[in-house]
Amino acid sequence: MNNIQFTIATAIILFIAFALGWVASWLIHRLTRVTRADMGELEQMAQALHEAEETREQAIIYVEQREAELMNQINQTEAELRAAMDGLRDARHEAEELRSYIERMQKS
Repeated sequence: MNNIQFTIATAIILFIAFALGWVASWLIHRLTRVTRADMGELEQMAQALHEAEETREQAIIYVEQREAELMNQINQTEAELRAAMDGLRDARHEAEELRSYIERMQKS
């Protein structure tokens, strides 16, 4: 094989390698490209996710407000219960004093 044949064979091999690389690159690009429909679907999914996150945040805020209201009501109810129990204790003590006073007056 002389120099000219060797050069031509090398050029053909390099051209075939270039062509195969270009075809492979085109095929990969064709298979992995994102279409407009896919982009639209991704945009819709992103919008739905954003709306879901906003709804979640609003729900958390509502739950926290409701929890604070209920805790306030519980504290008020407990305070009223303590006051009622104190009043009942005082009334029982007063009733007991009156009974003992009546018994002493009846004995005298």
